[in-house]
Amino acid sequence: METSTKKRSTKRKASQSQAMDVDTDIKSSKIKKTDMLKVPVPPNRYTPLKKNWMKIFTPIVEHLDLQVRFNVKSRNVEIRSGEKQTDPSYMQKAADFVQAFIYGYEIEDALALIRLEDLFIDTFEVSDVKSLKGDHMSRAVGRLAGKGGRTKFTVENATQTRIVLADTKVHILGSFQNIQVAKRAICNLILGAPPSKVYGTLKAVSSRTNRF
Repeated sequence: METSTKKRSTKRKASQSQAMDVDTDIKSSKIKKTDMLKVPVPPNRYTPLKKNWMKIFTPIVEHLDLQVRFNVKSRNVEIRSGEKQTDPSYMQKAADFVQAFIYGYEIEDALALIRLEDLFIDTFEVSDVKSLKGDHMSRAVGRLAGKGGRTKFTVENATQTRIVLADTKVHILGSFQNIQVAKRAICNLILGAPPSKVYGTLKAVSSRTNRF
């Protein structure tokens, strides 16, 4: 009887121990997931990333007190919490900064996501606004840029945003309100509105905003 009781108690302890091990594994896996953010790097951004790595690495490590590395196997930039910094909002700032560079922004523009509050990036496809193909798509994208980039530059200045045109994708960096104004102007251009009309609307919106 004593032997069977000991066996049962031993089994119970063993099962309890295994349960604790499973719980520990679950907790540790959750910690690993929340303590690291990954930003995928497409092939066309490998070379720019390599050339500008120190400019990306330095603000993340020195200003945000986080850890960052480029995983060659998975082709991801991995951002981890540091010993001094565990605030998840800082990790998100770092990830947004890296993502902005991957989208095609200059380092100086992307750094604004680290230095300033309430800045975002909105991304959408030209086809989300109007279903276009072939030459029609090319003309629409060309209309967004304008001759020598004049149209894009005008929209950026009027809305205090930074815009990147990447194939058929549009990325807009700025405050929430400014992004909405810029997005409306870009959508009008995609739909075929003359640039002069879009400029006039932007000028009117800009003058109203500056009054307050």
